Amino acid sequence: MKAPNRDLLVLVKDEFLNSTSMEVELERIHQLLVGFETATNLCQAHEIFDMNRYKILRKQSRIQAIISKRELKPFVFIINKN
Repeated sequence: MKAPNRDLLVLVKDEFLNSTSMEVELERIHQLLVGFETATNLCQAHEIFDMNRYKILRKQSRIQAIISKRELKPFVFIINKN
């Protein structure tokens, strides 16, 4: 598997953790995050507030289309449902 290109801050309780154990742990975390960081999950966790049209967009295809744009229009907001 290709090495992930991300910065992670991992706090461990065991100060005697060796480097191979840490690499295994980081690989497991990476595998979990790859499974969670999908477009479907992103669209389920967010919605778009379009204040120009006074609409809330919740459809996955519309959210993906707006998020994929390089720049958002004024008064179009991506809001996390959490």
